[in-house]
Amino acid sequence: STRTGYEAEARSIAELMCTSTSRNLVRVFFLQNKLKSQGNKSASKVSHVHVVGAGVMGGDIAAWCALRGHTVTLQDREQKYIDPALERAGKLFAKRVRDDAKRAETKQRLRADVAGDGAADADLVIEAIFENLEAKQALYQQLEEKMQPGALLATTTSSIRLEELRTVLKDPRRFIGLHFFNPVAMLPLVEVIRCADTEQDALDIGFAFTKGIGKLPLECASSPGFVVNRILAPYMAEAMQLAEEGVALSMIDKTAEAFGMPMGPVELADSVGLDVVMHVSKVLGDGMQRTVPAQLTDMVNAGNLGRKSGQGFYRWEDGKAVKPPAGDGPVPEDIEDRLILPMVNEAVACLSEGVVASADLLDAGVIFGTGFAPFRGGPIHYIRDAGTQKLAERMDELKRAYGDRFQSDTAWAGL
Repeated sequence: STRTGYEAEARSIAELMCTSTSRNLVRVFFLQNKLKSQGNKSASKVSHVHVVGAGVMGGDIAAWCALRGHTVTLQDREQKYIDPALERAGKLFAKRVRDDAKRAETKQRLRADVAGDGAADADLVIEAIFENLEAKQALYQQLEEKMQPGALLATTTSSIRLEELRTVLKDPRRFIGLHFFNPVAMLPLVEVIRCADTEQDALDIGFAFTKGIGKLPLECASSPGFVVNRILAPYMAEAMQLAEEGVALSMIDKTAEAFGMPMGPVELADSVGLDVVMHVSKVLGDGMQRTVPAQLTDMVNAGNLGRKSGQGFYRWEDGKAVKPPAGDGPVPEDIEDRLILPMVNEAVACLSEGVVASADLLDAGVIFGTGFAPFRGGPIHYIRDAGTQKLAERMDELKRAYGDRFQSDTAWAGL
């Protein structure tokens, strides 16, 4: 019988549907729904958001909330600190809101509030000031005096434990973390941080608010680095280690991209900002037997911060990294394992310590928070697919070759 193109197409689609890539991408869809289904429906609607701290993080969160329909007041010490945030917001609105009348409405929803009066009307107050315990606590005490009963206080801290921050609050159990990622407009995940005894109602409001602004919440316990920064840290540190050994930067990035990461670790470090990377390395360095790479400190001290300063590991032109050709530097055979396995190992540790409630939620958080190759189904799924025993043995080989930073977590055995 003569076979038609339709038949060949049907056959090839059937084969494609059964590949692990296809199954894993369907899994990602269900994982996304799992993130959305955390918590209970909240009766408290958030309509007015008050943000304190108009830096890059606070300013961009305020702009995004206004874009998504909230009334937003943005507080900082002086108007001059708020103006750059309003300017960036204007650019975001110009890009995202085509209709002139709607754009004008959106713009009106966001207003500067040096006096901080908005805190009294807000349903949610987000603190986004610099990372200093005393400064944050002094602010909380002022805010608590103003806030209406039932309003929720949240912090964007990435490095100070919530347990320490909340000691000054009258109602510490209604305090949560909302950890956004930069750039806020692009990255879909928000880590919703809790302590052991945080009120479920406070978390539910956090989940509802996060979903309401079109983001995906991931519930995390308060612990250093939460999930995303903690998992990226050893990966980026290993990239810097490879660079110090003379491996070409573009080769390091190419390896990660070939594995399926949306961008390589060197470009990622430049994009995030080397000052931010250094801060995260300091926070996590103590707990993870890794020191802050000397090269990183030197670059930050010299003002080479990556994309935002025009020069980091790469030179940046028009927001794009100029990557020199790889040349003929050394390319270690185990470069992929050295980059990916520390990340996967950290995911195992997060799961076993209960930072996240389940392997599925962890996989979802890592995919949407770090861009971990979606077609691999997330780090825990990847381990089980590749063979737990095989990867654990590989970790042991790397430890023998390079030392304790490749020490596998004790929880590998139970996967």
